[in-house]
Amino acid sequence: MNAFATAALAAVLALSACDKAQPDAAFGEKVRTYLLAHPEVLEEVSMKLAEKKQLEAIKASSAAIDRHRAQLERDPRDLVVNPTGQITVVEFYDYRCGYCKVIAPKVNQLIRENPDVRFVFKELPIFGEVSDTAARLALTPVVKAKGLDVYSRWMNEKSLTDAALDRHLQAAGVDPGAARVAAQSGAISRHLADTQALARALGIQGTPAFVVGDTLIPGADEGALRAAIVQAKAGGGLKRIS
Repeated sequence: MNAFATAALAAVLALSACDKAQPDAAFGEKVRTYLLAHPEVLEEVSMKLAEKKQLEAIKASSAAIDRHRAQLERDPRDLVVNPTGQITVVEFYDYRCGYCKVIAPKVNQLIRENPDVRFVFKELPIFGEVSDTAARLALTPVVKAKGLDVYSRWMNEKSLTDAALDRHLQAAGVDPGAARVAAQSGAISRHLADTQALARALGIQGTPAFVVGDTLIPGADEGALRAAIVQAKAGGGLKRIS
């Protein structure tokens, strides 16, 4: 980029950031003329602004994770697999979320491959009544005791209905009627409300979402999840949002 284009870019960035040092009218008109003739500069401006916003989001996310670390990783009410692991992976999910179903077999694979990593499961029902029922059932002691068995069964069910919930509970050796009674517990309602508040505090807007160390990974991004685990094991502070 030539010197004038660089100046134009700087001027546009200053204007976009509401910089108090406004360019004078004559220079502003020159910038406008140049940008009309060279729209590719605007593409670069857009990329710079997107990069700036991403860095700000990463910083805010990391700070929120640090503030809520105990609730995020050490809530005794959550299902935890490999509880003695030194590194923690947290998943926020909904049993009726298509992308959660896509990543679920990979999560199970990662658990098998990494016995030294704790996996914490956060129920975040966002897809209606059946999702809410599934989350409540999953948090009852009798269903939680079945751990990954019920998680895998429900995630493998393409169309999760109330009937399917009960069918898989029976297959796992759980009395659906008794589980549904237990699911109405006020403690479970508070647990779900706390998880929803935590998700909002972390800026999580959908499922699945993973947190590894200071890293928030939205979506079913297996590659990013694996990279974050490797980085955490190496002692690094990977901080990125996919």
